[in-house]
Amino acid sequence: METAYDVVVIGGGAVAENVADRAVKGGLTAVLVEHELVGGECSYWACMPSKALIRSGMALRAARQVGGAREAVTGGLDVFAVLARRDGFTQGWDDSSQVDWVSGAGIALIRGYGRLTATRQVTVTASDGVETVLTARHAVVISTGSDPLLPDIPGLAHASPWTPREATSAQAAPPRLAVVGGGVVAVEMATAYASFGTEVTVFARSGLLRGQEDFVGDLVTAGLYGLGVTIHRKSPTAVTRTPAGVTVSIGDRSVEVDEVLVAAGRAPRTDDIGIEVAGIEPGMWIDVDDTLLVRGTDWLYATGDVNRRALLTHQGKYQARAAGDAIAARALGRTVDDTAWGAHVATADHEAVPQVVFSVPEVASVGLTSAQATEAGYDVRVVDYDLGSVAGASLQADGYQGMARMVVDERRRVILGVTFVGQDVAELLQAATIAVVGQVPLDRLWHAVPAYPTMNEIWLRLLETYGRPEPT
Repeated sequence: METAYDVVVIGGGAVAENVADRAVKGGLTAVLVEHELVGGECSYWACMPSKALIRSGMALRAARQVGGAREAVTGGLDVFAVLARRDGFTQGWDDSSQVDWVSGAGIALIRGYGRLTATRQVTVTASDGVETVLTARHAVVISTGSDPLLPDIPGLAHASPWTPREATSAQAAPPRLAVVGGGVVAVEMATAYASFGTEVTVFARSGLLRGQEDFVGDLVTAGLYGLGVTIHRKSPTAVTRTPAGVTVSIGDRSVEVDEVLVAAGRAPRTDDIGIEVAGIEPGMWIDVDDTLLVRGTDWLYATGDVNRRALLTHQGKYQARAAGDAIAARALGRTVDDTAWGAHVATADHEAVPQVVFSVPEVASVGLTSAQATEAGYDVRVVDYDLGSVAGASLQADGYQGMARMVVDERRRVILGVTFVGQDVAELLQAATIAVVGQVPLDRLWHAVPAYPTMNEIWLRLLETYGRPEPT
């Protein structure tokens, strides 16, 4: 077996695949080290299966929101069919197709658990205990991802709680489900299981989607209430599993459920990968520069969740492309463009990250919130508009309800952030992302004419609300 490669990537998920792919396309050799399924969290336990669980309910609700289609809907969700569709997206948790892609891309693969054991050296321990020592001629990349964080709630660890993995891979919907947390995963899984007919109770001490614009949590809370979800603005004080199920206590009150899902944050998978070799404390997030090079080294990179820049698959893949290209450029003596928005940097991580929450209603956002922009010192103006009053939205769904917010840097007259809340707003997001990343002047955006009658007309309404300056 070959043991020397230009690039050794610890991890075999979507981010790791992209690093290796870019390095190989840049003229280097690369190997992935993976001890679970090639394709990683996104393919089997996160992005794809979770959205597959959510999508059927969204489609059904969308039909019920349109006269003529509403009358044709005569039943509820077929949960068994939804789960079977989910299984199709995960290939039944078989990574054969991903392995074939890796091979076809010219990337080597070694199965086993990888640890740094020296500078540019990774030791891989296979399931049978056999060790293989790999040497990286140029770079080692850590793309190991993150794990669910378990809150310090008495009894929780002994109650066999679900993590997001169990929630997205379940083979049946429990009659009653408690969800601990108020972030994206908590909201999305509450949405999915409530659509299945599960009685869902959410425990979110700080409310829902706290890092978003102030109106987002209120609209999503109302949406979950509409699905029959109960929401407590408290954390459980104790959790106990009994033969009959799980008891979740809140002070002197309790809620009886069949399963409890913990979706209360993430921790980096860095506790047992040898990062002390690079002077980093195990279990900590890894600090990198914009080329994803670990600070204080000239050979170690970290992409995806482990660097904590943006815990999103699409953003991790964006980092991976920058890192792979930067590694190849440095290895071959080419110029590295590490200026802002250059070819070898992940500049968008700082103030241009897009995200969709697949909830009821959907939330699509990019860039800075109004609070973040103010804290960053920008001269901020906030422009709000009722998305439901746009002609395209009224055609999209009867009684459409939604909100749009545009955050403007008044000094430069460019958009710092945009948030849409409402049915089907995910497809509005890329235009907003282009406006933010491109720093398109508002005066130029007036010439980007939205087709009528579509929901994209919201752009014209936001600009009109902002106001067009008189010529000087």
